[in-house]
Amino acid sequence: MKSQDETLEEWSRALLQAYELEDVQIDVNAILSLAGVAAHTVVRPAAPLTTFIAGLAAGIAAGSGQASDAAAITAAMDRARSLVADYASEATGAPVE
Repeated sequence: MKSQDETLEEWSRALLQAYELEDVQIDVNAILSLAGVAAHTVVRPAAPLTTFIAGLAAGIAAGSGQASDAAAITAAMDRARSLVADYASEATGAPVE
């Protein structure tokens, strides 16, 4: 029986292949971490929404030549984390670490 990590790696490779993105490197744990932060800070359904929009932003930036794939992914995920922290700060009145 495969572990969850093995299954996620296999699934991500299958998705990347299906979209002809085999050369794109993704960090599954970083994506899951972003989803977790969004789910626990905003509301649970914010997890897929946040990761989808961050991925879309990264794809547009990379596709338009504004950044390499890796730089676009990193920038989009960093921006999403920052927005989640800002949201939490506004909601509670206290900065999030």
